[in-house]
Amino acid sequence: MEYFHRYFEEIGIHAEVSTFCLEGKVTEWHVMMHVSSRGDGFEAQYARLREAQDILVTEIGLDAHVVFKRYFLSDSTNQRPLMSDREGDAAVSHIQQPPLDGTKVAVWLYIQSGTQIKRGKDMTIVSHNGYDHLWTTDYVHPQGDSNLQTQQILHAYENCLSSLCMSLAEHCLRTWFFCRDVDTHYAGLVEGRKCNFHKAGLTPDTHYISSTGIGGSPAHTAALVQMDAYSIRGLKAGQQQFLYALDHLNRTIEYGVTFERGTRVMYGDRDHYYISGTASIDDKGLVVHVGDIDQQVDRMWENVEALLHEGESSLDDLAQIIVYLRDSADYEVVHEKFSKRFPMIPTIITLAPVCRPTWLVEMECIAVKQALHPEYDAY
Repeated sequence: MEYFHRYFEEIGIHAEVSTFCLEGKVTEWHVMMHVSSRGDGFEAQYARLREAQDILVTEIGLDAHVVFKRYFLSDSTNQRPLMSDREGDAAVSHIQQPPLDGTKVAVWLYIQSGTQIKRGKDMTIVSHNGYDHLWTTDYVHPQGDSNLQTQQILHAYENCLSSLCMSLAEHCLRTWFFCRDVDTHYAGLVEGRKCNFHKAGLTPDTHYISSTGIGGSPAHTAALVQMDAYSIRGLKAGQQQFLYALDHLNRTIEYGVTFERGTRVMYGDRDHYYISGTASIDDKGLVVHVGDIDQQVDRMWENVEALLHEGESSLDDLAQIIVYLRDSADYEVVHEKFSKRFPMIPTIITLAPVCRPTWLVEMECIAVKQALHPEYDAY
């Protein structure tokens, strides 16, 4: 993994970039783009971000394409109608999770070269070497309570997978659930997901799906839940490893939720690691260091490191980080800690309450590591 920062000084954009490159193989980039505030409104900040994205992709090369992007918005209901409905073939996610640097918008980009990308109905499919990677974003069902909305969202996603001869249980690798007023509506989300998973054959005796369930407001004012998802077709038996780190964390089902702590995907040339939203929790499922943001960050890092270690990886392999804070007043402390420990890794810190009030901070991340698994096809 290599890292660099790119400053677009004329338009006031700072891009933090990680790149994983093997000769003759697919190259991957993760990018976090931040706007420098110039006292301008959302439309101007968004336009500057779009311009910087175009410049960066052009600099990377003709074969590069954006596969997935997520915009972190300060006011999704008012801002989403001002944004383009189509940004190339990329899957585009929009969620109200205000960047805590005081700007109105930031973006996470996932860029590849060496693959084929096409845009289908409600999905982006990336194909290479016998694998199909399906990215879907902004799923909402704005009727009913959070339980019903979650079930209907997952039902719609299952129909999408079924149209490609895929299934939730066999092919879905990663989900993100964004919950409006998480302190009120998260319990319904949990029950709706559990009910749907049971019907889909996902139980404590099989496996669940790596996920983040976090505060975030959809643009549609009646939507209580929004989902993004990533599925893969073409994996062989044994190509996924679920990560538990049971010396640090407990199984999520023990406190009534249904997701995996992390997933490792092994390819012939590399490993991918998808670490779910992780907070300051112990192996009994209890919140550790209640009220202390500094120590909660330290325990959160310890837990993430333990998950990666179980999959033969480490924090040195991180490609990107998303940090969620309950209280914006904690931003300076958390920003300073992350800047010191991970100065080059693409990182965004947003205002997004965690599902338990006493959790002050949560993070998720993706890691990529060179590996040799001759029994599997390269990425």
